[in-house]
Amino acid sequence: MTFLSNENMPIPSVKKLREAGYEVTSISEDLPGISDEEVMDKAVEESLIMLTFDSDYGELIYKYQRTSPLAVVYFRNKGNSPTWAAYTLIFRLENDLELDGYFTVIEEEGIRQRKL
Repeated sequence: MTFLSNENMPIPSVKKLREAGYEVTSISEDLPGISDEEVMDKAVEESLIMLTFDSDYGELIYKYQRTSPLAVVYFRNKGNSPTWAAYTLIFRLENDLELDGYFTVIEEEGIRQRKL
């Protein structure tokens, strides 16, 4: 499973995902300042699962009908630490969360998914 972390993903979460064995390309490390559309294009072209705290991607996909990436994981809350997103995602993946083909919203209270 290969991820593309948006610029707003905390670097400690990116590092924690890498430590857990996931491949993560980080916009903040490699291409800071690119537009949301460019981030999506990269995810589509490279078949990456997007990780973001930015709700604009849902609008780009559902309202403006942009070609969607393999999957999008939108963290609605920042959690209580910079590694919250990583620990939450790792826990959910270990408990059979399916991401491919879904726009997944992760909140402290639970998860919602919508087909892409």
